[in-house]
Amino acid sequence: MLLKELKGLGPKRLQELERAGIDTPEALLWRFPTDYIDSTRDTPAAQAAPGRAACFCLTLQTAPTVHYLRGLSMVTAEAGDGTGRLRLVWFNQPWMKNQLKAGESALLYGRPETVKGRLTLNNPKLVKQRGIIAQYAPVGSVTGSLLSSLIDQLLPGIDSLISETLPESLISGERLCGIHEALREVHRPTGGEALARAKRRVAFENLLLYQLALRSLRGEDQRGPVIAQDGPLLSAFWRGTGFEPTGAQRRVLAAISGDLSGGRAMRRLVQGDVGSGKTAIALAAAALAARSGYQTALMVPTEILARQHLESAEKLLAPLGLRCGLLLGGMKSAQRREALEKIAGGEWDLVIGTQALLSDSVRYHRLALVITDEQHRFGVRQRKLLSDKSQPGQEAHVLVMSATPIPRTLALMLYGDLDISVVDELPPGRSPVKTRVVPESRRGDLYAFIRREAEEGHQAYLVCPLVSQSEAVEAENAQDMYERLRTGPLRGLSLGLTWGSQSAEEKERVMAAFARGELHVLVATTVIEVGVNVPRATVMVIENADRFGLSQLHQLRGRVGRGADESWCFLMGENNERLQTLCATSDGFAVAQKDLELRGPGDFLGTRQHGRLSPDGFGVEDLLLIEQTRETAAALYAQRDHRGEARTLVERALSKYERALELVALN
Repeated sequence: MLLKELKGLGPKRLQELERAGIDTPEALLWRFPTDYIDSTRDTPAAQAAPGRAACFCLTLQTAPTVHYLRGLSMVTAEAGDGTGRLRLVWFNQPWMKNQLKAGESALLYGRPETVKGRLTLNNPKLVKQRGIIAQYAPVGSVTGSLLSSLIDQLLPGIDSLISETLPESLISGERLCGIHEALREVHRPTGGEALARAKRRVAFENLLLYQLALRSLRGEDQRGPVIAQDGPLLSAFWRGTGFEPTGAQRRVLAAISGDLSGGRAMRRLVQGDVGSGKTAIALAAAALAARSGYQTALMVPTEILARQHLESAEKLLAPLGLRCGLLLGGMKSAQRREALEKIAGGEWDLVIGTQALLSDSVRYHRLALVITDEQHRFGVRQRKLLSDKSQPGQEAHVLVMSATPIPRTLALMLYGDLDISVVDELPPGRSPVKTRVVPESRRGDLYAFIRREAEEGHQAYLVCPLVSQSEAVEAENAQDMYERLRTGPLRGLSLGLTWGSQSAEEKERVMAAFARGELHVLVATTVIEVGVNVPRATVMVIENADRFGLSQLHQLRGRVGRGADESWCFLMGENNERLQTLCATSDGFAVAQKDLELRGPGDFLGTRQHGRLSPDGFGVEDLLLIEQTRETAAALYAQRDHRGEARTLVERALSKYERALELVALN
């Protein structure tokens, strides 16, 4: 059977499917649901919880009405079930006006949100059957419902379309169901237990292939430069910081030091909350490399962050006789030429820069250690490009730092080519940021607080979910907020504005002005999530906090509390379980685990929206399954030259995931 033989597919839709990599019926069957609607049970309206998707059996209390504004439509209605009421809103779906009538009952599935004090279902789905119903993401003009119809046409002939994809020894050894049963249940579940068994089979296969692809990209363990352990040097380094290292810093640095001196190339991820002292660990490793006569490259995502790291590095490393320098894409020709000469000549022990460090024109002098900060901005290939600039016959050691808290389950999956260390203590004297949920009625008090903080020499961030006004989404936007505050509640203070698509030069200018203390308040989108160290910033305000994941809220909170002064994070919105989690803990890993539980792996990783990475969603929250597939992948990879089935699986793994791993990135 060919795709073009399926009902509902014309030439244009066929092309769109092919562009998405769906060019055969088999590929379509491997296009899994992104979600399921469980309409086997209803949730009473009184138990609707913001952010928690559910199925509601509601009676419409008002007829749906449609409003048009600037070519966009909004259909609204009121509905309830005797226990409570919900507002229904459909954006740009004017036909919904005719789908329901006042007095009719309907099954509606959606995620409640609090909008202007009312519990609202935005764009709820009208459910027409009871059961566990697969939901598919659209592909261009090929809607989710059309994809579902196409899969219905293929399922009866699945036995002839798909061959078993795993060796029988693995299927029986791991007690997996066959691929035909798995695909039937994944697409058309007959019950909860059968779906769980099918998802486990699919998850096992995809995680196994993913782990095999990671191992293949990593390759065999390479020889690395031998960097001697040096206790006296590290003691002098820590004395220069002015504080005693935490137990976590000592533990992680001991692991790094052992890696560097072991003769094999290190590949280690260091995770830790903002302020946990990861940069000090990285600079200590650079000091060890320099003392052994080697060079280190430190790559960061922005020029302003590179300059800030240079300032920190010079303070700590110059007293030890080590020299640091900067290489940026925006340098003038003469500056760049001088920097390249100093790098090639070995005058700089530590080179700090952006992706300019990857350029072919950069020649290093005995490069032995590559450090990347904010790992989720750089992919596997970029790390490898830099580490390949080491000595002939050797590979540079790679140290990856990330302040993005990731539960161990996901870290094992995302960074399977790296060993993982966690810095799980804050240095003494650092107080957790106090976090509070602020309702709309207290907005005036909040602005008065920001003004008092500004008068005491402190600064504030104010983050909005949107850049500019949107008719389709009810949420604050940065541009309007900036104008409103500048001419209203915060008149007389110095305000700045920045967002993601702003020109790089303007963004750098505004961020640098805030870092220098020239602005009292910075109004921004989440572009400041990975930002600079501003010790005078003591207030973080996040508008429409419910529109952000908990991990992202925690990342934004980490922008303040970097100095000795008491710091605050204010979450604008209605109190609920999600936001209370953030108020109750400052542990980023606890926050991330809760976020994973509440939102699921697809939303947590951003793969549901962006299609990046993710071994097709299933199983990524299952630590036992991830560890199982890692062990199985290691054994298969070792047998790839001796067993044909192992070699076939490795080839399939690279074909499936190599490109995704090159682009691996977190929201």
